[in-house]
Amino acid sequence: MSGMLTDKVVLVTAAAGAGLGYATALRCAQEGARPVISDIHERRLAEAAERLAKETGADPIAIPCDVSDTAQVDALVEQAVERAGRIDVLVNNAGMGGDQAVVEMTDAEWDKVIDISLTSVFRVTRAVLRHMLPRESGVIVNLASVSGWRAQERQAHYAAAKAGVMAFTRCVAMEAAPAGVRVNAVAPSLAMHPFLEKTVSAELLKELTSKEAFGRAASPEEVANVVLFLASDLSSYMTGEVVSVSNQHP
Repeated sequence: MSGMLTDKVVLVTAAAGAGLGYATALRCAQEGARPVISDIHERRLAEAAERLAKETGADPIAIPCDVSDTAQVDALVEQAVERAGRIDVLVNNAGMGGDQAVVEMTDAEWDKVIDISLTSVFRVTRAVLRHMLPRESGVIVNLASVSGWRAQERQAHYAAAKAGVMAFTRCVAMEAAPAGVRVNAVAPSLAMHPFLEKTVSAELLKELTSKEAFGRAASPEEVANVVLFLASDLSSYMTGEVVSVSNQHP
């Protein structure tokens, strides 16, 4: 490894599973960062911290947080700054999907997906910017999705949320630029991990895979590598961008 994030403190939300959050925390730790990981699932979060320490030798900080709760989000950022000294990089990874036709979708189904996949990005970003802007330093990377560009049946709530993440990223980038804080997003298409295989039908996964240029899904590590690039100084002149990790973009 080349030490792309040596001595950087990187906060990653929804990092306790086997997907993009943990893969991102792992890659950042491998590049010299001190990871601060958060998740709503406390037991899995503790296990993830233990795995990170064992696999990288890092000293991760694990802070439970429900990103749908503003008070918990604010406490997460306060504790991260108190325990690690600062936050250099934020990776907004929390999100959730769904599978429902609009005519059958309830207000609760719509609200939950929008809240976790879009509003949580606002909550955590707001809290972290209050720390980064006075320091005039920092990087934010949001997890969007190619669903924010493409049309897909029964995904209106998720697609709307991810399109919102893209627009939010561009707007916040302009607000943060005078302080030297960069804000970008990554838009994966299909990144395969165990949770996805359990929650999405084999038929749909086969259909989505067939649309990929390489005829396969990305691994979480392949998406994490793009997040790592945007978090590092290698992308020092990039802000307000949405980088597709796929061929599935306009």
